[in-house]
Amino acid sequence: MAYTQNVTDSCLPECGVARFLALLNGPWATLVVRELLSGTRRFTELRDALPGISPHTLTNRLRQFEKYGIVVRTAYPEIPPRVEYRLTPLGEGLRDVLDAMNTWALSIPEPVPAQ
Repeated sequence: MAYTQNVTDSCLPECGVARFLALLNGPWATLVVRELLSGTRRFTELRDALPGISPHTLTNRLRQFEKYGIVVRTAYPEIPPRVEYRLTPLGEGLRDVLDAMNTWALSIPEPVPAQ
């Protein structure tokens, strides 16, 4: 299966790496998870923490994560409405993955400027 499979499809790839890429496809997905690793956040807090993300993209990512059990959405019956998002234990399992990605990326030296 292609790595660009849409996570709204009914089946995920059998290969773990391809499945990971299908679920966390695109730069915003990983960054949304990064923000949620610090704890429960409201939609506007997530949007403000991710300059450049459109509300549409953030909404889609959160819905996809909720569908696959990575995020829990809690809506409070208040006026104005309050909605919070938090990672499930499954989503929390991404902490080690993101930590490893961070460690690896920071080990890459800055390129030497051409002379």
